[in-house]
Amino acid sequence: MRFELHRPPPRWFRTDLPDRTTGDAGSTCWSEYVARGTESIIQNRRMDVSELLEAASLLVPEAVATENDVTVNDVWDYLAHDEWEVALDLLEELGDVHPLPLVFWQTLATAAEQMRLDRSAAWCHWRCFETRNGIIRADLTLRPAHEARRQTPFSGAGVLRPTWNIGAPTGEPDLHIAALWVEFMPVVEPGGRATVRLAPLSPAKWQQLQPGQVITMHEDRTVAGTAVLLEIEGPSVPPEPAPS
Repeated sequence: MRFELHRPPPRWFRTDLPDRTTGDAGSTCWSEYVARGTESIIQNRRMDVSELLEAASLLVPEAVATENDVTVNDVWDYLAHDEWEVALDLLEELGDVHPLPLVFWQTLATAAEQMRLDRSAAWCHWRCFETRNGIIRADLTLRPAHEARRQTPFSGAGVLRPTWNIGAPTGEPDLHIAALWVEFMPVVEPGGRATVRLAPLSPAKWQQLQPGQVITMHEDRTVAGTAVLLEIEGPSVPPEPAPS
C-alpha cells in the first residue's frame, strides 16, 4: 500500500521520515505514521520555526475545517509566504476542531517559544496537559468585589491556581487545586462570568465529576466563585503533572 501526499512536503520530509513504502506504514493510518516520524525528528534534531510549523501541519487531516472554512491548505499558503504567526494561529484553531496527537501541541509550543509568543506557547502547553489528562470546562461566575477577597482582575492565561471544592460522594467538602484558563478573555473581573478550562494537580480525582455538577472556587476560606461543569473528557494518553 502506498501513501499519496497531496500537499507539498516540507524540506526535511524525504530524508528524515522513514520510507513511506516500507515497514509497517501500510498497516496504520497516515496521520499516526507521520506523528511517530515527526516526534522522532523533533527529538533528534533542532528545527527552525518554519520546519516546526510544517511538521505540525502534516498531522492535520485535510478534511478538517474551522467554522470559517479554514483548512490546513490555508496554513500551507501562509507558510509559503513566511507568515509564521498567522500559520500558528490557524493550526491552533484546527487543533481545537479535531483531536490531534500530543506531538502536534508539543511542536506548536516549541514554535511559539522560538517566536517568543508567550501566550500561544502557554496555550499549547496547556493543550499538551489536556491531551494527557483530559479536558474539564466550566461556566464560572465570580462573586463581586464587595462579597469576596479578590478586588482586582486576574489573568486568564493559566496563572491562577485556586482551590476547588468538588464535593465528596458523602457530601463532605473535597478540596483540590486546579489551574484555570479563561476562554476568549484575557482577564476576568470580580463579579464577572466566563467559560474556563481547569488543569487539576490530581486529574484522576476529577474524572468522576459530571456535566451540570456545581463546584466552588476558593482563594481563602470563603467562596470566590461558582462553576457549573460543561464538559468532562478523559485523557487519551498516560497522565502527567499539571503545567508549571
